[in-house]
Amino acid sequence: MPNDFSHPSQLGLTSSETIETLLQRRSIRKYNDTPVTDDQVDAILKAAFRAPTSSNIQSYTVITVRNPETKQRLAVPTGNQQHIIDCPVFLAFCADLTRLEHVLKERNHTLGNNNLEIGLVSSIDASLVGMSAYLAAESLGIKGVMIGAVRNDAGKIAEILELPKFVFCVFGMCLGYPAEMPQQKPRMKQDFVVHREKFQPEKVAAAVEAYDPALRAHYEKIGKKTTPDSWSHDMDKKFHPQLRESLRAQLKKQGFDFR
Repeated sequence: MPNDFSHPSQLGLTSSETIETLLQRRSIRKYNDTPVTDDQVDAILKAAFRAPTSSNIQSYTVITVRNPETKQRLAVPTGNQQHIIDCPVFLAFCADLTRLEHVLKERNHTLGNNNLEIGLVSSIDASLVGMSAYLAAESLGIKGVMIGAVRNDAGKIAEILELPKFVFCVFGMCLGYPAEMPQQKPRMKQDFVVHREKFQPEKVAAAVEAYDPALRAHYEKIGKKTTPDSWSHDMDKKFHPQLRESLRAQLKKQGFDFR
């Protein structure tokens, strides 16, 4: 039986404006001259802060960056990505335990250094807010791209943004009005990444075998150099040798000891 909150016109629907917005999502790295106003950013974040948060901790902070010099500095440790410089506004989504630490210190307690659980919680909190912000921006016609490369040198990003202990930048986001609409990159087939009732290990190899040629075809269509085992080759190249070996030490310095 539907509960009292189900509207009759919504029962059985498999599509909506929100679903269509997500299905059309793609990363945008080139922006036109249309400004993204402070009021728009405030509205986007106000909506995003309604995202779920574990135990109501709200262990996140968002830093908005418009200053061209600051964006230029942020671009360097993130691989000199030009869109960080070009975007009207850059958002840094941070795991932030400072308010929690403040409350504990007021009561003569401390987070200590071994905080794997709360480190994960704050990272997830920041990620939920980030994706909510992305969707809110999309609903206004504002598009962008996530920047995970802020973790290339978490210490340098902390220095640029003047992050205190118990704060680190999980990822960034460039936002602006699109100057291009690139083709969507294909995703793995849904049947391979949705498992029913329990994990189905036979889907692992099947997913990769189906996705390699699909991604290769996409890259060939847009004129990007690739290999026959496109995704597999990219993943092996990215994660061997180990990616961001200094990250653990940099996060520990910020008060996040992921042990």
